[in-house]
Amino acid sequence: MANSPQARKRARQGETRRRHNASFRSMVRTYIKKVDAAIEGGDHAAATEAYKAAVPVIDRMADKGIIHKNKAARHKSRLNSAVKALQ
Repeated sequence: MANSPQARKRARQGETRRRHNASFRSMVRTYIKKVDAAIEGGDHAAATEAYKAAVPVIDRMADKGIIHKNKAARHKSRLNSAVKALQ
């Protein structure tokens, strides 16, 4: 339990940051799901567009530390190979 004023403030800040980061993680997952949905639909053009939209978002979240850089690279690689397999 936070007893000192600065500990209470740090607890508030941590909770705010947790919510903010959770929304970022959710956004990354949404972009990935959009690419997956286009791949499932078998539409190469839509999958390519969704992939092009997802890559900068994934990279940005990796730079911010929301997700690990290796996880970002893994997602991009798997999505790219799945999109190329549609051709």
